[in-house]
Amino acid sequence: MNRRLNRRHATVLLASSIGAPLTAGAAAPPGFPTRPIRIVVPSGPGGLVDILARLIGQRLTDSTGVPAIVDNRLGSGGIVGTELVARATPDGTTLLMAFPSHSVNPSLYTMLPYDTRKDFTPVIAVATVNLVLVVNAAFPARSVGELLDICRKQPGKINYATVGEGSLGHLAASAFCRMANIQAVQIPYKSVPQAATALLSGEVQFFFDTVITAMPQINAGKYRAMGVSGLKRTPGLPSVPPIAEAGVPSFDIVGHNGLLAPAGTPAQTISALNAAIQQVMDLHEVREQLANYDIDPIGGSPEKFSAILQADMDKWAHVVAEAGIPRQ
Repeated sequence: MNRRLNRRHATVLLASSIGAPLTAGAAAPPGFPTRPIRIVVPSGPGGLVDILARLIGQRLTDSTGVPAIVDNRLGSGGIVGTELVARATPDGTTLLMAFPSHSVNPSLYTMLPYDTRKDFTPVIAVATVNLVLVVNAAFPARSVGELLDICRKQPGKINYATVGEGSLGHLAASAFCRMANIQAVQIPYKSVPQAATALLSGEVQFFFDTVITAMPQINAGKYRAMGVSGLKRTPGLPSVPPIAEAGVPSFDIVGHNGLLAPAGTPAQTISALNAAIQQVMDLHEVREQLANYDIDPIGGSPEKFSAILQADMDKWAHVVAEAGIPRQ
């Protein structure tokens, strides 16, 4: 089932239709754009953010008759794609599929080419991003407690993988080490596959990965799942406890994905986009597909997403400061 879904989501959505004005379908609310919509994904294809954008884009196309095209613009921790949307015409035809780095970057960079709080208008929160702490199946630790014991006996000699400074996995690992009072060394990699290779080769000993990308290795018996980063168990890993219950009380590191429009986009257009995307997210088959990927949908009003973003920026500022990550 997942392989079929992956192939479907890997297909670029109706890219040849860009530029031709279309009439919105009967299901499109008043104020919905009548020209093709570009969903900018500020990361590469095949990851969680890309999968979400393609799933929503295809269903939005089907339900409104207006093509929604995914445009991957990776670079600089999401800054390249985010700046593109900040500078776009505020007419609802260019959206950003934001991921946790959107809320983290203001705490990591002294200067950004946009104002995270002022240059965007929230449309809708899409999904919660949960992480899973994994080790190589050959590693002796079989629980979070045993991993902590090993780290305490070998301070500064246990390595963990990240996909870069300030990534959600890096923040989770930094918080994990700080809250558990252990010393471990970050080894940054450029991508999840590189980090996975390092974990499987023994170059690093643990890794905070997204559930969706870790699941194939867990199912193949190559990873051992130790704990999930949120406060509740995930459907795909029902036997894996929250880290907060497994040795690090109060540990709760999750991120959020959602759609943003450039600041100045008309309120009626934001309302129409929100209603159409919420309708897509409420479809039974979409809920089923998200469940297959172990993704928790959110939805709700633009105001709800705005509150989530504000809370995330405050939370990440605290986590970055506590972890001692220097601003760039």
